[in-house]
Amino acid sequence: MSARELRAPPAPGVRPWFQQRRGLAAVVCVVLFGAVTVLRFALGDDAAIAVTMLYVLPISLAAVAWGRWAGAGAGVVGLALIGIWVLAKGVDLSILGWLSRAVPLLLIGFVLGDASERLRRAEEERSLQEARNLRLRHAVEINDSLIQGMAAAKWSLEAGRPDTGLEMLNETITEGQRLVSDLMREADASERDQP
Repeated sequence: MSARELRAPPAPGVRPWFQQRRGLAAVVCVVLFGAVTVLRFALGDDAAIAVTMLYVLPISLAAVAWGRWAGAGAGVVGLALIGIWVLAKGVDLSILGWLSRAVPLLLIGFVLGDASERLRRAEEERSLQEARNLRLRHAVEINDSLIQGMAAAKWSLEAGRPDTGLEMLNETITEGQRLVSDLMREADASERDQP
């Protein structure tokens, strides 16, 4: 097995911007909440009701960036902003009116956040499994190269062929040094590549 094949597993795909730059994601959430709220106050009552569903944008962003509880919390913020609009405009919402706004906002935040967390856990598990597979390949390589080489050298020595046995032992030692050097070099490169 070559050094290229013994390389550490590839790093997971590049994370989306909202996971790499969480501060920026928070600013975008706040701006989106503000923009939707300003639109609600600027438009007539009929249009404002339709604009309410735009709160799913910052709620969804919070959910995929930080998970289920952040998504649910953003849903609560959306509901609070609806409450402010209801109080400021003197709108009378029935229980059905509140439910028709609350349920979608809270569910989208919680469900999308939960899916995002599950996806992150699955990606972490995949990375761990790749590392396990790499260790298994290394163990097989060591077994094939070192253990079998030493066993063949031992059999040659026991068969009364010391020259062949010593030659096989020297080859096995050389191969062992190469394997260990490659593994150490790969481990060092992997540590340098870690964020």
